[in-house]
Amino acid sequence: MKYLVLAIFLIAGPSQAQELQFDDTYTDDCLFEHVMGDFDHCIGLSAEHCLEHNDLGYSTAGQVMCYGAEAEWWDARLNVAYKALMAQSSRIDSENGESAPSQVAALRNMQRAWILFRDSKCDFERSQWGGGTGGGPAQVVCLMWATAEQTLFLEGRLSN
Repeated sequence: MKYLVLAIFLIAGPSQAQELQFDDTYTDDCLFEHVMGDFDHCIGLSAEHCLEHNDLGYSTAGQVMCYGAEAEWWDARLNVAYKALMAQSSRIDSENGESAPSQVAALRNMQRAWILFRDSKCDFERSQWGGGTGGGPAQVVCLMWATAEQTLFLEGRLSN
C-alpha cells in the first residue's frame, strides 16, 4: 500500500511542504515471501526504498520521514496483532479459569513494560549523538526496529 506523507521543513519555513512517497510493499512482500524464516532482513526495506526514490535522499529530514513512515506501518501492524492476541488470551483465560495465571494480565503488563523499554532505549540512542543532527534519525530507526521486532514477536504468538 502506498502512503503519501506530508513533510514540513522547519528550515524552509512552514509555508513550504514536500510530498514523500512511502510504499510498504517492499517490507510486506519480504515478510510474505519468508513466512517461516528470519525476518530481520525485511525490516527497513520500505524505508530504504523511500530514501532512494525521493528527492530528500539520505538527509536528516528524509531519514526521519522514511524510517518514521515505516515505524508507523509497523505500529499499525503491532496494534492489530496485540488486539488479536488479547482476544486469543481472553479465550484461553476463560477456558483455564482461575487454575492458571492470566494471559490477558501478563500480555498487558508485558506490552506496557515493552513500551517503556522501547522509548527509553530509543531515547538513549538519540542521546549518543549529543545535540547533533544524527540523533533524530537514530531515534526513529531505533523505534522502527524495536516496533518491528515486537510486532513479529506478537504475531508469532498468535494461533492459526
